[in-house]
Amino acid sequence: MMELTRKGEYAIRGIVYLAGRPTDKVCLLNDIATAVDVPSTFLAKIFQQFSKIGLVKSFRGTGGGFMLGRAPENITLLEVVEAVEGPIVPNRCVVNPSDCDRSGYCNVHPVWKRVQDEVCKALAGVTLKELAAEHKAK
Repeated sequence: MMELTRKGEYAIRGIVYLAGRPTDKVCLLNDIATAVDVPSTFLAKIFQQFSKIGLVKSFRGTGGGFMLGRAPENITLLEVVEAVEGPIVPNRCVVNPSDCDRSGYCNVHPVWKRVQDEVCKALAGVTLKELAAEHKAK
């Protein structure tokens, strides 16, 4: 079963919060964590990981905190999920067909590949800008 981990859920909450803030505003980690109900130490680790790949920018010292690394319309939900969860994989044979002795004639392999493609397409079709706008509308 494919299921988002707690880390993935927290990552999405935190980065969608940032996407809803002004693009030039640095947000304090504790403010973000409180607003999205995530432990700040856990969110700090996630955002450090995001910082390394450019999804967020990190600022140290007085006035330090985080802001998005790119415009929210240029960051997809797929990027966020894969940054913390790794590639979307419904079955290991999709990543490396040679690991499966049946890959040459398996009737289910094409179904797993289609599942992977559809999930990735759905997540890639949603931007942080859209998610932040939907959150504000509620």
